Amino acid sequence: MAENDTRDLLIIGGGLVGMTLALAAAKKGMTSHVVDRADPADLTAEGFDGRASAISTASWRLFRHIGLGEALEPFGCPIESIAVTDQMKPGRIDFTPEPHEGSLGRMFANRQLRLALFEAARAEPAIAWHERAEIKSRERGEYGVSVTLADGQVLRAALMVGAEGRGSPTREEAGIAIAQWQYDHRAIISGLTHEKPHDGVAWEIFYPAGPFALLPMRDAEDGSHRSALVWTVDEKDAAGTLKLGDRAFLAEVETRMHDILGRVTAAGPRSSFPLGFHHTAKITDQRLALIGDAAHGIHPIAGQGLNLGLRDVGALVEVLEEALRLGLDLGDAQILARYERWRGLDSFMVALATDGLTRLFGVPGKTASAVRRLGMGGVQRIGPLKDWFMDEARGITGDLPELLRA
Repeated sequence: MAENDTRDLLIIGGGLVGMTLALAAAKKGMTSHVVDRADPADLTAEGFDGRASAISTASWRLFRHIGLGEALEPFGCPIESIAVTDQMKPGRIDFTPEPHEGSLGRMFANRQLRLALFEAARAEPAIAWHERAEIKSRERGEYGVSVTLADGQVLRAALMVGAEGRGSPTREEAGIAIAQWQYDHRAIISGLTHEKPHDGVAWEIFYPAGPFALLPMRDAEDGSHRSALVWTVDEKDAAGTLKLGDRAFLAEVETRMHDILGRVTAAGPRSSFPLGFHHTAKITDQRLALIGDAAHGIHPIAGQGLNLGLRDVGALVEVLEEALRLGLDLGDAQILARYERWRGLDSFMVALATDGLTRLFGVPGKTASAVRRLGMGGVQRIGPLKDWFMDEARGITGDLPELLRA
């Protein structure tokens, strides 16, 4: 790469959100440097990360608009319905759209999303991908931005984008204030093979320690039925749960499933991550924009974390495309202010609602459970309220960026 290869965007972090931004920007004629410290071969290795993501209807439109629909379609499992229940007691809510409305989203293994994104990025001349790269220093000046890599290479652009996730060094270095707290809970992730078909139903079963989610995945090649498990446990119980032998772990999981998927015959490798909330005071600074978990981290209770980041991508690309059309500098303060106004409030409201749900369902005791079930019974009966929740799950409410529209 030439020493003076100045590009439009300098995206720090080449994960799901950062790489989607690079591809979406390329479709609109913008060039990017993408800098990531990880080795993509590790990130796409079998068994590296058992996580799966619910891709909302709006996010799926974004993937289709940037040319990933064909590569991803064979690997997605439609979410036909969402069942929400308090410990499997009476009073559950079923979010089931009408046949003509389509599914509530699609489940994908994160590995498949990465494989499709990385393959597209390698084939895209507008993206200069710097993998296994350590950043020595970052500079943001009046006329541009740059990073110096450990090997001495200097990468320049008009705008820097922080996309490294929750612990974003770019955000820290910019001194952007952040509100954050831990839930003292940990999510345990595993893939399950089970006896009965899931019929595309995603289950969210609330227990006093936290939600126990079963997310529908595509059947294996041998026809066996699979779901992804996201099980929230108290931090003090997490180590013990992770250390359980396979038979004991399956027994614990089956107890909480109440036979909805029959016998669980196998569980994949287990991993876990601590659960916390964070939200930045602002998502822009001089020639800097934050996207995804660098800007906001929420509880996985509603499966909206990645979708929030993809909305950031759509909004940022749209304001930058507008800047190009008007002949403005991509790092122009007015352009960044528009992105701040557009995404700042929306992501904060989603984060707040998710935090509220987490706390509401975490209140222990029979009375709290009865009140929750009464409320859920109300939602089940009120059609417009159910429709609003389903539209939220699809990600089609609010001021949607063009790339996320039909």
